[in-house]
Amino acid sequence: MRIRAAAPAELPLLQSIERAAGEPFRTLGMTAVADDEPLPLDVLEGYRAAGRAWVAVDGADRPVAYLLADTVDGAAHIEQVSVHPEAARRGVGRALIEHLAEAARAEGLSALTLTTFTEVPWNAPYYTRLGFRLLAETDPDLTAGLRAISRAEAAHGLAAWPRVCMRRELARKPVG
Repeated sequence: MRIRAAAPAELPLLQSIERAAGEPFRTLGMTAVADDEPLPLDVLEGYRAAGRAWVAVDGADRPVAYLLADTVDGAAHIEQVSVHPEAARRGVGRALIEHLAEAARAEGLSALTLTTFTEVPWNAPYYTRLGFRLLAETDPDLTAGLRAISRAEAAHGLAAWPRVCMRRELARKPVG
C-alpha cells in the first residue's frame, strides 16, 4: 500500500469512500451518521491545495482510504479518516495516521488529536490501540481549539451519541 497526496480528479472518489465508510454505522442504529453527506468538493479541494489531504492507494493507484488534517493549537488534528469497507482491517487507517504523524513531526507539531465516538468499536477503542488517550473535560490538553471543534460537531448533530476528544503525543526524532 502506498500513501500519497490526493489528486484533484480523485476528490469525488473521496466522497464515495466516505459514503461507503459510513454504511457500517447503520448496524449500530446511527443512521444519521450513515446518511450524513461527505464534505463538499470545494472543502476537499481546500485540504488538497493546502497539502493536508492524503490517500492510501491500491495496486492500481486507486484511492481506497483518505485522511484530512488541520493544525489545531500546535497539534495535527485528524479532521477525517475514512477507509472503504473493502479495504478495512488491513492497517490502511493506521498507515494513514502514521503518515500524518511523520508529517506532523516534520512540521514541529507536538501531537495528533481527533474527536470521535466513544462507543463505536472502530472509533475510540481503535484509536486507543493506536496510542491515543481520552481527554477529560479538566485535561489541560483539551484546548480551546478542540473545544470549538466539539461544539461545532454538536451543532451538526453528532452529540446525539457520546463523543470524546483524543490526543497522541509525538515523540521527537533523535538529532544526529
